[in-house]
Amino acid sequence: MTEIRTGNQPVTQITIVDSEPDKQTEALSVMTERARFMARQPGFISISLHRSLDGRRIVNYVQWQNRDLLRSAHQSPEFRKEWGHFDQLTDEIEYEVAQVIDGGQ
Repeated sequence: MTEIRTGNQPVTQITIVDSEPDKQTEALSVMTERARFMARQPGFISISLHRSLDGRRIVNYVQWQNRDLLRSAHQSPEFRKEWGHFDQLTDEIEYEVAQVIDGGQ
C-alpha cells in the first residue's frame, strides 16, 4: 500500500512520459507491463500510473524501500534488456515528501 509521509520514508520516484493522444493507451500498456516486472523486485512498495485527460502524459509514481534497491531493480539484466530504451523517453527524478496534509487534520 502506498504511504505518503514525511520523516523516515521510502524513496519516491516520479516518471513523466509525454505521448500523443492516440498513443497514450499503448504507452500505458507498456508501462503497466514494466510495473508488473518491478512489483516482483526486492524493496518494491507500490506503483501508481496516472494518465492525463488530454492524452498527452502518463505519470508513474513509484515507492521503494530505499534508493539502493530501486537502482538494483533498474540495473537488473532482465530490466535493461526489456526496458533499457525506455530511459530515453522519460524524465525520472527521485523525491522526498516535504509536507502531508490530509482530510483528517
